[in-house]
Amino acid sequence: MARQERAIRTRNALVESAAVLFDRDGYEVASLATISARAGVSSGALHFHFPSKAALADAVVAAAGDRLLRITREREALPLQTLIDASHELVQGLGSDAVLRAGFALSAAPERTRTDRDLRRRWREWVEGIVVRSERAGLLAPDVTAGDVAAAVVAVAAGHEALGHQDPRWLERAPLTRFWAFLLPRVVGAARVGLFVAAGDRERVPGGDQEPVPAELPQAELPS
Repeated sequence: MARQERAIRTRNALVESAAVLFDRDGYEVASLATISARAGVSSGALHFHFPSKAALADAVVAAAGDRLLRITREREALPLQTLIDASHELVQGLGSDAVLRAGFALSAAPERTRTDRDLRRRWREWVEGIVVRSERAGLLAPDVTAGDVAAAVVAVAAGHEALGHQDPRWLERAPLTRFWAFLLPRVVGAARVGLFVAAGDRERVPGGDQEPVPAELPQAELPS
């Protein structure tokens, strides 16, 4: 059992190391020797777990996929609040978690891996499903379609991910909170805005220990 636990720790250390270096230096530049050295693992141990860099990339994508599954888990909340919470968790995760960040990037470049997991597609499909649930629950305004809401949310999350490469403040809570504060009155109508917390449920979203921000949020300066 101790040997198995060591093997798991070694494998996890290699995946974390690979994710950090893929994210920082790029897949092509990161070498197996650098990955093993950063993980404190011998080259022989690396090749025991992963016969190639592509196999390591597969493992990073798989680990990121597990994180995405946790982000899109069922929650005890209205479907639209679940979407708000998950969007915050995803965007903040892209800012703080190299595995999630590298996994998203690698899954969009199938020539670098042997996996067919497209994490952005999985996120889009989940968003589309949760918005349809919100529509069926009568949470959307009569003149709002589920497709329009899903498209806006997916586009904004992708935008935050892209902008975050240049300015990490886009991967913090405040910019996404402003988006939801702007969108919610249009999506659910003024009468239902009070049902939702634009900043995400502070009891369920990591980093959400500050006071919740209502949808009627005053304007604030965006990252430049």
